[in-house]
Amino acid sequence: MATLSITPAAAQQIHRVLDERGQGLGLRVSVKPSGCSGYSYVLDFADDVGDDEIRFEDHGASVYVAPDALEMLDGSEVDYVSEGLNRFFKFNNPNVKDQCGCGESFTV
Repeated sequence: MATLSITPAAAQQIHRVLDERGQGLGLRVSVKPSGCSGYSYVLDFADDVGDDEIRFEDHGASVYVAPDALEMLDGSEVDYVSEGLNRFFKFNNPNVKDQCGCGESFTV
């Protein structure tokens, strides 16, 4: 069975954004072919859930993943980090073999 964990910081940010939006069930994560290394993460907020999406929950926050992205995301941790002036969701993905220098894309 596939796993995906959500850090307390990521859960807090998911809740914060959903509260600001006034709607939503959680974060939707997928991957798409992109960039110089092969794939990039695609993030959106889920206002509804597809029949085939898999739901992961930690710290009261939900992340929804499409089955075709599950193999690439299995075992990942979704975090929310601050680096200087930048704040973003970060994926600690054990399946990544390489990523481009700018960090926008990865290879599995």
